[in-house]
Amino acid sequence: MEGQNLTIESCKRVTATEITAVDAFSDKQIVLSYANGRIVVQGSGMKIVNFSKSTGAFTATGDIYSARYIQKGIGLKQRLFR
Repeated sequence: MEGQNLTIESCKRVTATEITAVDAFSDKQIVLSYANGRIVVQGSGMKIVNFSKSTGAFTATGDIYSARYIQKGIGLKQRLFR
């Protein structure tokens, strides 16, 4: 296992490795799980092109506005009082 990678190409395509699940998706937001937490990708007109649970490969297209990592085990209090 090399570790999790996330690539955004020209704000139109997002690819990720080591993804264990797609927790939620709409045309505005996709929530992905990986070993250390979650990734929230926000945008518009987003579509999942590929997801393989066996390889962990994920690809989506659309207008990508942001990607945010959320670590496992960090509660609301810890995020507010850093």
